[in-house]
Amino acid sequence: MTDSKQSPQLTSLAPQLLVDDLDRSIAYYRDTLGFDFGEAWGGFYAIGIRDGLELHLKKPPKDSQEQGRRREYEPLDAAAGVDGIEMFYEQCLAKGAKIIRPLTSTDWGTKDFYIEDPDGNIISFGGK
Repeated sequence: MTDSKQSPQLTSLAPQLLVDDLDRSIAYYRDTLGFDFGEAWGGFYAIGIRDGLELHLKKPPKDSQEQGRRREYEPLDAAAGVDGIEMFYEQCLAKGAKIIRPLTSTDWGTKDFYIEDPDGNIISFGGK
């Protein structure tokens, strides 16, 4: 159990998300979810770090058919573990994250919520 006075801490995350606007996505993940970014490579690839974990953002060549299939089979693009899930959820709400599924208890004894970023990527954050 996490001490309620501690800050929430992500414990796992390893996605590479496809984004339409790299600068906008870097700003979103930096300002809304607390990731730090170095310089982007060639205007198409960037790596953000939070709590020692990496998030990769990639601006692919445009292919309208492929973009339309993003949600066809799997609604989640990434899942992250968080110590201090309730506090992290409140922080995300306060910073304006687009919550598409509120913090909910699961049948297996955890709580999770889903956000959607400006490019339509959906991330589940969950913890005990």
